[in-house]
Amino acid sequence: MGTESGPAPGSASVSALIVDWGGVLTQSFNEAVAVWAAAEGVAAGEFDAVLGRLLGPDAVPDGGPNPFHRVERGELSAAEFESALAALLRRTDGTPVPAAGLVQRMFAPFAMDPVMTGLLRRVREAGVPVALLSNSWGHRYDREGWDELFDAVVISCEVGMRKPEPEIFRHTARLLDRRPEECVFVDDLGRNVRAASALGMATVHHRTAAETMEALAREIAGLSSVAGRV
Repeated sequence: MGTESGPAPGSASVSALIVDWGGVLTQSFNEAVAVWAAAEGVAAGEFDAVLGRLLGPDAVPDGGPNPFHRVERGELSAAEFESALAALLRRTDGTPVPAAGLVQRMFAPFAMDPVMTGLLRRVREAGVPVALLSNSWGHRYDREGWDELFDAVVISCEVGMRKPEPEIFRHTARLLDRRPEECVFVDDLGRNVRAASALGMATVHHRTAAETMEALAREIAGLSSVAGRV
């Protein structure tokens, strides 16, 4: 399947890139979490069920007492979130999951994809400013090399907003000195892509680096020369 994008490609007004972290600049969320779950002794299906209850279609509406939403906005500390999450999980042998350090252990398998980081470098070399926009559960990012990749970094818990809330997209665009309709946003989650599109942003639903580069080359004038170099 091809990468979905919108609005209509080729708009000359699109001149900045906003990109997600987990699942876009790293391996997929499910792949990385499966590594953590195996090491932690947690059934991956049980963790998926927890996520489904709290983040799926039947989850508590946004704004309710949802620990995932609250930690992403910075309303819960990482330690408080770890306690809440650990209480929902059990190892396959029935023992509890240690709360201390849980989030950092969970995100330890996430690694930046060299193909995607190379793509971002080429985008910036073409004169296109780039911002990172990431929802965070309070983990520490490995930010080595980020100065070479991003003109701005927006981490949800540091700004008190989370995707898909409209203001976090507007805030990120302002940091790039752009209007939302002058930006293209890349994310692996459909709800975030739809929220950005509703603000007038061009969007790319990320699946692979090659498809995303092809989509960006259609959206941003001047990127066609690097589309085949992923």
